Amino acid sequence: MKEWIQLSNGTLTAEISPEGAQLMSLCAADGVEYLWQRDPAYWSGCAPVLFPIVGALRDGKTRINGNWYTMKQHGLARHRVFQADKQSKSRVVFTLKADEQSKQEYPFEFVLRVEYSLAENVLSTVFTVENAGDVSMPYAIGGHPAFNVPLLPGERFEDYEVRFEKKETADCPRIAEGGLIDVFHVLKHFEHMDILPLRHELFAEDALVFENLSSRKVRLLSRVSDRGVEMDFSQFPMLGIWSARNRGPFVALEPWAGCATRTDEGDEFTEKHAMRTLNPGESESLGFSVKIR
Repeated sequence: MKEWIQLSNGTLTAEISPEGAQLMSLCAADGVEYLWQRDPAYWSGCAPVLFPIVGALRDGKTRINGNWYTMKQHGLARHRVFQADKQSKSRVVFTLKADEQSKQEYPFEFVLRVEYSLAENVLSTVFTVENAGDVSMPYAIGGHPAFNVPLLPGERFEDYEVRFEKKETADCPRIAEGGLIDVFHVLKHFEHMDILPLRHELFAEDALVFENLSSRKVRLLSRVSDRGVEMDFSQFPMLGIWSARNRGPFVALEPWAGCATRTDEGDEFTEKHAMRTLNPGESESLGFSVKIR
């Protein structure tokens, strides 16, 4: 396996693995590690790239152009090795292109680029998807960075909260068996509120999935130390917030363009909720940023 690539600007140091183009570390100058460090007792990932699906398919299958395809949760990109290029001290671009193996799961000529860059105390991530084929290409994409909660010794999970940019009134659909989004059973988490106090019980049934939020930024902060992160997800229509059901000491903030199969839809890939489409030769870029404090 290739070595991780390190970016640094004196304020932040990021390390990224070519396998999945996954962020593996995000460390402040004082040595505090912000990114979850993959303890398999809770979750062995930390920040996978979700493409060309976000979440799960019903029974792990979908139909594309009349044929059935099998794809694992969150898609194929996180299991593939990317090519790293356009690298400098504070920026790198990873590229993954379709091949015969990828077409067994997703029969399209795609090019996926993942760019990471540092500026002061901000890490920016940009996904660029290109349709290099001659037919329309449906896809979904998202990020999944998880952050240590707590960050500092002596703090507790319950000392942290998620602060939304604006007051929200929002429902979250239940996550059903198999990871599907159950739109027929929703839970109200906000009634004109902008603060979600953290407790492990929030994630007893998996992720909280928000759509149509007024907020375009969200903070994950300690009430004790005021340390944490701020995510700008303004280019993404959905936001997932997740932690492991077995009291995982982390919280993932997940900007999504697309989501798991919903209980009110079938298995046609092009008809999945929030699916995006590129015509032949087109490309699209979606980015988010994480500011540490």
